[in-house]
Amino acid sequence: MSEEAQVLKLFGIPFNVGNCLSGFVAALIVFFLVFWLSRKVEMKPNGKQNVLEWAIDFTNGIVKSAIPDEEGKKYGVLAFTLFMFIFISNQLGLIFQVNVGGITYIKSPTASTATTLTLAFAVLLLSHLMGVVKFGFKGYVKNSYFSPMPALFPINIIEQFTNFLTLALRLYGNIYSGEVLLTVIYQQLGKAAAPWTLIPAFPLEMVWQGFSVFIGSIQAYVFVTLTMVYMSQKVEKE
Repeated sequence: MSEEAQVLKLFGIPFNVGNCLSGFVAALIVFFLVFWLSRKVEMKPNGKQNVLEWAIDFTNGIVKSAIPDEEGKKYGVLAFTLFMFIFISNQLGLIFQVNVGGITYIKSPTASTATTLTLAFAVLLLSHLMGVVKFGFKGYVKNSYFSPMPALFPINIIEQFTNFLTLALRLYGNIYSGEVLLTVIYQQLGKAAAPWTLIPAFPLEMVWQGFSVFIGSIQAYVFVTLTMVYMSQKVEKE
């Protein structure tokens, strides 16, 4: 599915308006959702507070599974923020899309490689920086590239690039393909000349919509889990 994109340049740097706007909308939704869930926090949790605490416990569990010691407590907020943003981003294009003049302004931000590559680069760069902070530059190099044995140095170097690409493209591929299939079902069946095509189109689209919600949730979990695994490789002794 090819689509046109509106690109604006700021200081000579091109920006895709649809990607930027979609990411901004997803961030706003996360902010207001968490803000609403965290109002009137009580010692005896109410309904919406339970939802927030469950989400925090869930992401804290991901961190503890990868970094079980005290070091892991530093990354609880990172895991929670990543999970919430990616989860909402994955579902955004399934709920609504804004298309004007053939240009899509609102969709799932994670259906674009620009977004997923940026997220992957940011979290992996952070993992390297935290490794330097924890062990110093010399200790970081030794722990990340020459452990458990110096002979693995070439493989460890290649692994840094493969981690980056697979982390980004796995998320992009799953979300993009889901939106493409929903669009195809709608265009080929819902807009067909024969009115009876609406009968199979509606349940088929609803089934795939539900499956896409499930896939989007799983991909948010996988992205955060792998982020914490890669982080542990840099801040924990081999």
